[in-house]
Amino acid sequence: MVISFDCRIDASMSMTLSSLTLNKSGSLHIAQTCLSMPSRHQSWRLLCSPICSASLSLVVEEKRGTFNRDNANKLVKDLKKVFNTGKTKTYEWRMSQLTNMLKMIEENEADIYRALYKDLSKPESEAFISEIAMTTGSCKLALKELDQWMKPQKAKTTVTTYPSSAQIVSEPLGIVLVISTWNYPFLLSLDPVIGALAAGNAVVLKPSEIAPASASLLSKLFQEYLDSSAIKVVEGAVDETTALLEQKWDKIFYTGNGRVGRIIMAAAAKHLTPVILELGGKCPVVVDSNTNLQVSAKRIVAGKWGCNNGQTCIAPDYIITTKDFAPKLIDALKNELLEFFGENPMKSKDMSRLVNLYHFKRLTSLMDEVSDKIVVGGQRNEEKLKISPTILLDVPENSQIMQEEIFGPLLPILTVENVKDSFDMINSRSKPLAAYIFTSDEELKKDFVRDIYAGGMLINDTILHLTVDSLPFGGVGESGMGSYHGKFSFDSFSHKKGVLYRAFTGDSPTRFPPYTPVKLRLLKALISGDIFQVLLSMIG
Repeated sequence: MVISFDCRIDASMSMTLSSLTLNKSGSLHIAQTCLSMPSRHQSWRLLCSPICSASLSLVVEEKRGTFNRDNANKLVKDLKKVFNTGKTKTYEWRMSQLTNMLKMIEENEADIYRALYKDLSKPESEAFISEIAMTTGSCKLALKELDQWMKPQKAKTTVTTYPSSAQIVSEPLGIVLVISTWNYPFLLSLDPVIGALAAGNAVVLKPSEIAPASASLLSKLFQEYLDSSAIKVVEGAVDETTALLEQKWDKIFYTGNGRVGRIIMAAAAKHLTPVILELGGKCPVVVDSNTNLQVSAKRIVAGKWGCNNGQTCIAPDYIITTKDFAPKLIDALKNELLEFFGENPMKSKDMSRLVNLYHFKRLTSLMDEVSDKIVVGGQRNEEKLKISPTILLDVPENSQIMQEEIFGPLLPILTVENVKDSFDMINSRSKPLAAYIFTSDEELKKDFVRDIYAGGMLINDTILHLTVDSLPFGGVGESGMGSYHGKFSFDSFSHKKGVLYRAFTGDSPTRFPPYTPVKLRLLKALISGDIFQVLLSMIG
């Protein structure tokens, strides 16, 4: 049984809690639980008021068994035994798990909405588009195409192996670990798992503890719908993730920030485990004066504040436009914000809240440093974890808001004399996960695609490239490595094994000793592909 209660703590964030639970006999049991954490710990997910002497609403759960290194080691060994039976490699098993995954999502749509609202106050329409529709779309595509994906691909052979045939066989990697994040807790958990299952792997999913309702629901649904002998969910936080990372995996897929990405890559390197890192970065938006201003503004607002209130790895992070055009762009953005969220966006039901107090305080700190640059918004409500859509003009490039990924409802606008000056500004920074430009100038579009380095790119819109399953989605440099979506997911969780078939005839004498000048001339002629020289060599 879980009981919520209020308690008061001081700035040290250290206290003793009384955990009230009902035992099997129905009598009340009180256990002392010690809670200690630094006030700025990044794993802190208590939603509270001011840190000093705050009033907290805590959910205290009956203590579960600790998941430690030994548990993680046994988990991997058990999964390896299952994988080695060959069960997960079969077409039938893969199809059954994907079918059950689709059924799981469709039959529990209402529960998913409730979990997303608890974790992020995510509007139902937004949740349907970004979490339900995209995930079921990935599942349906895999179900439709799996037979083709699994078929060996024919490969060309050379004259040196004649007569022969060759093919590329996709085989599962083995046991894979998927560590997902909190901002899209269903999509970013299930999408890579779909690819891993389609490829025939055994899978462990570690959902984010920062979205606890979603993590708990994922664990429950996986047990009910999927093959629990080969597909596991491990809930928890730093300790559980650390125990998992100490094990040898055949691949690790991580979605999150670069700081943790480095930790995961270092842990994987100890076992030479390959990784896919889906990170982030500061995604720029270039707005040319030669554009459809109203449409551009609408699509920027939709990509920034209409997608989890800026808490999206490919959300517009900052805009670059010319000094002369900036006032017109700001007015257009204000009009679209009014259209989307009304006179008081803080009361809008169409906007998600910030995930927790830590991120609220991080964002308000970024905003306060450059508060004199705010031209739109700036309102905040700590109790409801909301910050209104905020636009800032000409913030200093060395300010903190321009040094880190914003991941929230703040949008700086930087100005340049000429729109092409934006290219140097973007390329002077780390390569972003996505880059956007709005322009009607065909030459400028070509220059942007050619000269800007980014994981992905979208011309005259934002975010939507994520939905195209025929495009790889992934970062480059500090925004990540590896890609997925559609068949790219299947390929990312497969080993491409090259196979050459030969008969017992067709050996060339040039291959075997004793080596002679005649054999060498013939060998050179064969390799060069010059039939005339081959004939000359054969007749001496």
